[in-house]
Amino acid sequence: MKAYNLLNIGDLRFQDVPMPECGSGWAIVQVKAAGICSSDVPRVFTKGTYHFPTVPGHEFSGIVHSVADAKDSNWVGKRVGVFPLIPCRNCQPCKDRHYEMCEHYDYVGSRRDGAFAQYVAVPVWNLIQIPDNMPFEVAAMLEPLSVALHAVKFGNVTKTDNVAVIGTGMIGITAGLWAKNMGASHVTVIGRSQDKRSMVEQCGLDYAIGLNDNDQDSYDFVLEAVGTPDAVQMAINATKRGGRLVLMGNPSGDIMLKQAIYWKILRKQLRMTGTWNSSYDGTNPSDWTDAVQALSGNQIDAASLITHRFNQNDLMQGLQLMKQHKEPYCKVMTLWNQE
Repeated sequence: MKAYNLLNIGDLRFQDVPMPECGSGWAIVQVKAAGICSSDVPRVFTKGTYHFPTVPGHEFSGIVHSVADAKDSNWVGKRVGVFPLIPCRNCQPCKDRHYEMCEHYDYVGSRRDGAFAQYVAVPVWNLIQIPDNMPFEVAAMLEPLSVALHAVKFGNVTKTDNVAVIGTGMIGITAGLWAKNMGASHVTVIGRSQDKRSMVEQCGLDYAIGLNDNDQDSYDFVLEAVGTPDAVQMAINATKRGGRLVLMGNPSGDIMLKQAIYWKILRKQLRMTGTWNSSYDGTNPSDWTDAVQALSGNQIDAASLITHRFNQNDLMQGLQLMKQHKEPYCKVMTLWNQE
């Protein structure tokens, strides 16, 4: 089969590789669509992954090609999305069914081969069936959609809330949509330039560049989705006294706070929460089942967030577009195994 094999930092090759092995309890999924996550860019070009070679890619959907065990044969031919985190099932968080907090997890696309390939191996437990009328490219966004939903749920959004999301990436914009979907009275996405204004406003959300003096201490709930010291400081300044602040941006490095900013956390009595990933529990209710239901009911227009599409042979063009910021983008999608 063909796959994008990361042989070393900056050395991603589209080449023939063996079909993935499929052990007991596992399935082989034929990839139909795979999104490029912002984390894939440093993984390919600057930071590398946990071992080489590795096939990246963790946002994807497809069709179950085969399974190892006869008891799972009903999955063959099913259209699926895939939860990419593989929990150990033995640590305390796993025993408490908080699989996203697993202490010894595996991960498709970074710790094991992922979905920038024609086929990928995943546990059957990680499969979530998608409706026949859901496009594969939309189902490939279930992972970032669920991550955004998970974070917004921590905000306990109510109909009177004035909400700010700091960050204009796919997850930031989607978080704004989830907050609006939950009934927030006003949602503002805060970015650094005009580049994403039209994109955000087309989603029915307000847009602001930076934090104005009049907007300090004014938001009931603030979601920080960037992961830089400046963004965290902005989030603390933006949250009203007694307000809720959720930090979800992957840290760009050490996050250092000035004493005056730290005092604001105390004196404003902020309720701060950290979040990572999303809840998933097989076929049981979770962020993923909620996301599938919302997409099926057209509560979230995910398709409109796809700004660029590339076929499987041109994935490097999508990575370069994101790395060099050649033009504004939201979700960059690759389409696989197209007949």
